[in-house]
Amino acid sequence: MNALSGATIFVIQSLVSLYLIIVLLRFVLQLVKANFYNPLSQFAVKATQPLLKPIRRVVPSLFGLDMSSLLLAVVIQALLMAIIMMLTFGTIGDLPHLLIWAVIGVTSLFIKIFFVAMIVMVIVSWIAPGTHNPAAELAYQIAEPALAPFRRIVPNLGGMDISPIFAFIAIQVIQSFLMPQIAAYASMPDILWRMI
Repeated sequence: MNALSGATIFVIQSLVSLYLIIVLLRFVLQLVKANFYNPLSQFAVKATQPLLKPIRRVVPSLFGLDMSSLLLAVVIQALLMAIIMMLTFGTIGDLPHLLIWAVIGVTSLFIKIFFVAMIVMVIVSWIAPGTHNPAAELAYQIAEPALAPFRRIVPNLGGMDISPIFAFIAIQVIQSFLMPQIAAYASMPDILWRMI
């Protein structure tokens, strides 16, 4: 891979990944029942509405989950991976593998969204507790469902909540050990694994 194709891949990956995060964030916001009137929620809705509107006519919600957002995220991830495969190897490979790799990529990004939300929540709780910033509010709403199981197990130590530590450890175990094993089992090329 020469410098020009590497730069092209970087630009395409950055732009498409940014939109992919917004699409997946819309799924997560509905999943955690975040405040719909938050300006960041409104931004996610407006940014994804043009592509989601036609998909919603065909793909219904299932068990209260926004399946159209999830499907769009998998399709965007698959297209991004196909472009990278084409630019790197001159072929996209076979479609079943590409879809499996896309699901792995979306799952990894889904976990990262919770990880980042927890980091923001922890930092805001130290620096500016009780703040009403829209980003901080969404971080709390996204992180709470991930922290709830740990809060039931880990006792509150004199007003200090250490459940995020255990949540961070669990996420790191999944991201560092489980996801690479799944990617290797699915024969995901290293160039695709490094991008997720």
